[in-house]
Amino acid sequence: MSMDLTPVSDEKIASLKTLTTVIYALYAVSLFIGVTAIVAIVLNYIKREEARGTWLESHFSWQIRTFWWGLLWLIVGTITWIILLGWLVWAMASIWFIYRIAKGWLNLNDNKPMPLQ
Repeated sequence: MSMDLTPVSDEKIASLKTLTTVIYALYAVSLFIGVTAIVAIVLNYIKREEARGTWLESHFSWQIRTFWWGLLWLIVGTITWIILLGWLVWAMASIWFIYRIAKGWLNLNDNKPMPLQ
Protein backbone atom coordinates (compact mmCIF):
# COMPACT_ATOMS: atom_id res chain seq x y z
CA MET A 1 0.00 0.00 0.00
CA SER A 2 1.54 3.34 -1.00
CA MET A 3 0.82 6.65 0.61
CA ASP A 4 -0.27 9.58 -1.54
CA LEU A 5 2.36 12.15 -0.62
CA THR A 6 1.29 15.75 -1.04
CA PRO A 7 4.02 18.21 -2.07
CA VAL A 8 5.13 20.15 0.99
CA SER A 9 7.84 22.78 1.30
CA ASP A 10 11.28 21.76 2.53
CA GLU A 11 10.91 24.19 5.42
CA LYS A 12 7.66 22.53 6.51
CA ILE A 13 9.24 19.05 6.34
CA ALA A 14 12.25 20.28 8.32
CA SER A 15 9.96 21.77 10.96
CA LEU A 16 7.87 18.60 11.20
CA LYS A 17 11.02 16.45 11.36
CA THR A 18 12.33 18.56 14.25
CA LEU A 19 9.00 18.24 16.03
CA THR A 20 8.98 14.48 15.44
CA THR A 21 12.47 14.29 16.96
CA VAL A 22 11.30 16.23 20.01
CA ILE A 23 8.33 13.88 20.39
CA TYR A 24 10.58 10.81 20.24
CA ALA A 25 12.77 12.45 22.90
CA LEU A 26 9.73 13.11 25.10
CA TYR A 27 8.70 9.46 24.82
CA ALA A 28 12.26 8.37 25.68
CA VAL A 29 12.33 10.62 28.75
CA SER A 30 8.93 9.25 29.78
CA LEU A 31 10.70 6.04 30.82
CA PHE A 32 11.99 8.11 33.77
CA ILE A 33 9.47 10.96 34.00
CA GLY A 34 6.12 9.60 32.85
CA VAL A 35 4.40 12.93 32.35
CA THR A 36 6.47 13.67 29.25
CA ALA A 37 4.54 10.94 27.41
CA ILE A 38 1.36 12.94 27.97
CA VAL A 39 3.02 16.04 26.49
CA ALA A 40 4.18 13.91 23.55
CA ILE A 41 0.76 12.40 22.80
CA VAL A 42 -0.89 15.83 22.98
CA LEU A 43 1.67 17.17 20.48
CA ASN A 44 1.07 14.13 18.26
CA TYR A 45 -2.64 14.83 18.06
CA ILE A 46 -2.28 18.62 17.69
CA LYS A 47 0.25 18.42 14.84
CA ARG A 48 -0.94 15.20 13.17
CA GLU A 49 -2.99 17.04 10.55
CA GLU A 50 0.05 19.09 9.47
CA ALA A 51 1.96 15.86 8.81
CA ARG A 52 -0.88 14.29 6.82
CA GLY A 53 0.18 13.40 3.30
CA THR A 54 3.92 13.49 4.09
CA TRP A 55 6.29 10.64 4.92
CA LEU A 56 6.29 11.97 8.49
CA GLU A 57 2.62 11.05 8.91
CA SER A 58 3.72 7.45 9.42
CA HIS A 59 5.93 8.54 12.32
CA PHE A 60 3.02 10.31 13.99
CA SER A 61 0.89 7.18 13.65
CA TRP A 62 3.78 5.03 14.94
CA GLN A 63 4.19 7.31 17.97
CA ILE A 64 0.48 7.40 18.72
CA ARG A 65 0.19 3.61 18.53
CA THR A 66 3.30 3.27 20.72
CA PHE A 67 1.70 5.48 23.37
CA TRP A 68 -1.66 3.70 23.48
CA TRP A 69 -0.24 0.16 23.39
CA GLY A 70 2.36 1.15 25.98
CA LEU A 71 -0.36 2.52 28.24
CA LEU A 72 -2.38 -0.67 27.82
CA TRP A 73 0.61 -2.84 28.82
CA LEU A 74 1.38 -0.53 31.75
CA ILE A 75 -2.19 -1.04 33.00
CA VAL A 76 -2.04 -4.82 32.43
CA GLY A 77 1.27 -4.92 34.30
CA THR A 78 -0.22 -2.95 37.18
CA ILE A 79 -3.26 -5.23 37.40
CA THR A 80 -1.16 -8.40 37.25
CA TRP A 81 1.41 -7.11 39.74
CA ILE A 82 -0.64 -8.69 42.53
CA ILE A 83 -0.01 -12.17 41.11
CA LEU A 84 3.69 -11.39 40.60
CA LEU A 85 3.38 -11.41 36.84
CA GLY A 86 3.27 -7.63 36.52
CA TRP A 87 7.02 -7.15 36.75
CA LEU A 88 7.47 -9.41 33.72
CA VAL A 89 4.75 -7.56 31.78
CA TRP A 90 6.42 -4.24 32.67
CA ALA A 91 9.85 -5.52 31.65
CA MET A 92 8.62 -6.79 28.29
CA ALA A 93 6.59 -3.62 27.69
CA SER A 94 9.62 -1.47 28.51
CA ILE A 95 11.82 -3.38 26.06
CA TRP A 96 9.11 -3.08 23.40
CA PHE A 97 8.70 0.65 24.11
CA ILE A 98 12.46 1.26 23.84
CA TYR A 99 12.54 -0.72 20.57
CA ARG A 100 9.70 1.39 19.13
CA ILE A 101 11.41 4.65 20.06
CA ALA A 102 14.78 3.50 18.70
CA LYS A 103 13.37 2.13 15.44
CA GLY A 104 11.34 5.28 14.87
CA TRP A 105 14.22 7.60 15.65
CA LEU A 106 16.58 5.67 13.35
CA ASN A 107 14.08 5.72 10.47
CA LEU A 108 13.46 9.43 11.08
CA ASN A 109 17.20 10.08 10.96
CA ASP A 110 17.36 8.24 7.62
CA ASN A 111 14.31 10.12 6.26
CA LYS A 112 12.34 6.87 6.01
CA PRO A 113 8.65 6.40 6.80
CA MET A 114 7.55 3.86 9.39
CA PRO A 115 5.72 0.65 8.47
CA LEU A 116 1.95 0.91 8.46
CA GLN A 117 1.44 -1.61 11.27
